[in-house]
Amino acid sequence: MDKVRIGVLASGRGSNLQAIIDAINAGTITAQLAVVISNKVNAYALERARRHGIADIFLDPASVADQPNPREAYDRKIFEVLKSYQVELVLLAGYMRIVTPILIQAYPWRIMNIHPSLLPAFPGLQAQKQALDWGVKITGCTVHFVTEGVDEGPIIVQAAVPVVEGDTVETLSERILAHEHQIYPLAVQWYVEGRLRIEGRCVRITQKP
Repeated sequence: MDKVRIGVLASGRGSNLQAIIDAINAGTITAQLAVVISNKVNAYALERARRHGIADIFLDPASVADQPNPREAYDRKIFEVLKSYQVELVLLAGYMRIVTPILIQAYPWRIMNIHPSLLPAFPGLQAQKQALDWGVKITGCTVHFVTEGVDEGPIIVQAAVPVVEGDTVETLSERILAHEHQIYPLAVQWYVEGRLRIEGRCVRITQKP
């Protein structure tokens, strides 16, 4: 049976990308990582891809700046790359752009994102700072399907992380990140195994065949 082909969009250091690569190499994700795409030429995620023999592609957003709708034009370019690599599942890993309907409609319920809070709490940027500012005692991370609303898609899996006295954005972020590296590969493998069923806003995880 052919393996599910994955494409990753990343803007930064790509630690979640590395967690996916490691899980594939360990056999805990039975899929193939086909391509990594970044909107940042110096994103370390691209270097991670190169080190593992994975296609790494920088797509410059400035190349479509003169288009009537630059964001959608950029996502069309991404789609063409994903299509050329026969990607079936798209993972956002520290991708600092809002995905437009161009990609969402091309990959319905086939785009996942990881977010550093227990959604629907603290969507958007600086989720860890938001958690500290609100004085919550527990936060965490969420893997969800991507929809047109920012961080609003159906939740696949979450992990809770206690906030401890004296936490800073940096210390809390590091503890959350360790859980991200655990639950993202888990969600991907559930998808690969065909175990995710969407019912309204809920994602049901079926038994392994």
